[in-house]
Amino acid sequence: MVMADRSADRSDATHPWDEHAPWWQEEFTDGADPEYTDQILPLIAERLPDEPGALLVDVGCGEGQVSRLAAAAGMTVIGVDPSGLQIAEAERRGGGPTYCRAGADALPVRDGAAAAVVACLVFEHIDDLDAAIDEVARVLRPGGRFLFLLNHPLLQTPGSGWIDDQILDPPEQYWRVGEYLVEAETMEEVTAGAYVRFLHRPLGRYLNSLRRAGLVLEEFVEPAPPPAFLARADEYDAARTIPRLLLLDLRKAH
Repeated sequence: MVMADRSADRSDATHPWDEHAPWWQEEFTDGADPEYTDQILPLIAERLPDEPGALLVDVGCGEGQVSRLAAAAGMTVIGVDPSGLQIAEAERRGGGPTYCRAGADALPVRDGAAAAVVACLVFEHIDDLDAAIDEVARVLRPGGRFLFLLNHPLLQTPGSGWIDDQILDPPEQYWRVGEYLVEAETMEEVTAGAYVRFLHRPLGRYLNSLRRAGLVLEEFVEPAPPPAFLARADEYDAARTIPRLLLLDLRKAH
C-alpha cells in the first residue's frame, strides 16, 4: 500500500494559512458554503476514478472535505497541506484519509503512485506554479487523472466585478474584467481584519505549464454559479451568466 512519508511534516514551522484556518473552517466546510456543497464537491465526485483502493492525492487539502469525499468513494487518500492547523483539524474530523503537512512543491508520495490528484482552489496561493505542476505530474501514474479547480482566471481577475451603472441612460449592468494579462499578487480582505494573498495568472500560463508537464486536457468546465449562491443576495442574480469557477480535467500522457 502507498502511504505518505510523514517525515515530510514540517511541524516546527508556522504557515500564513494557519492564521486563516478558523475562518476557512467556519465559512466553507460542513455544508456552510453552497458553492462547495452544490457545485464543487459534486463536480469532483462525478469525476473520481471508479477504482476502489486506488490512491488519490488531495493537494492543499485544508480541513479535508475533498479528501473525505474521495475516501467515502472507496479511494485511498493522502491529503497534503502546509498549514499545521488545517492538518490538525482534518485529522480531528477523520473520515479515512491520511494527512501530511507538506507543500505542493514537495509531495510526500512516490513517483507514479497516484491514480488521481485533486487541487481545489489552491494554486491561486502557490508561488512556484511550475514546480507544483511538475510534482503533480511526477506522482501521477501514466493515464492518471488531475482534477484542477481554480477561481476563473479571466472572469475573477483582480478588479473584476459586477457594475451597476446608473449614470448611463438607460442604466446598464455589466461584468467588469480587470487586468487579465498582468500576473499580479493581491491581498484580499476575506473577513473583518483577515487578509488572504492571491496570485493571479492568465489561463495560458496554467495551460502551457500543464502541457509542458505532460498533463493533457480532456474536459474544460465553466459552471454557472449555483442557485443557492445566487440566492444569497438579489444583486447576484444578474451574475448568473458569469462563471466563478473553472475545472480542468486532465490526464497524464502515457
